[in-house]
Amino acid sequence: MIYGDIHRPDAAGLPAGLLDALRQALALAPEQLSSGRHELAGTACFMNVMHYSTQLPDTKKAELHRQYVDVQVVLSGEEQIFYGAAGSARECEEWHDADDYQLCQHIDNQQTLTLRAGMFAVFMPGEPHKPGCTMGRESEVKKAVIKVRCEEATG
Repeated sequence: MIYGDIHRPDAAGLPAGLLDALRQALALAPEQLSSGRHELAGTACFMNVMHYSTQLPDTKKAELHRQYVDVQVVLSGEEQIFYGAAGSARECEEWHDADDYQLCQHIDNQQTLTLRAGMFAVFMPGEPHKPGCTMGRESEVKKAVIKVRCEEATG
């Protein structure tokens, strides 16, 4: 997991492919886009813009991916993300190949990260993460999730 500020994305030490995808996404002004999928240049990355209410962590499951890196950018609001190292997901459900995700009940040695507007977090394949959690009370979040295919992430 890597995190940083969208105003200084180069300071986070992102590989070139992830930095390029983040810059492309930010150039589209995602805070002004409607919810849904938005294509980025090339065929290996896209952005999902979403708006939701945070939830209690105990009511949510962690997710992980194999084919895509997640770059999660909070555009407005704030949330906590629970996460763990690769291989720390437990009590996992079946794998959904077509959508590249698996849900899990538990993360061993779980850590937390607070993301506020203007911050991003990067989750590599195999790293479980549970975004959209409350920080004491429910709040509204607008977020962009940039999906970058693994082989493009370092390029």
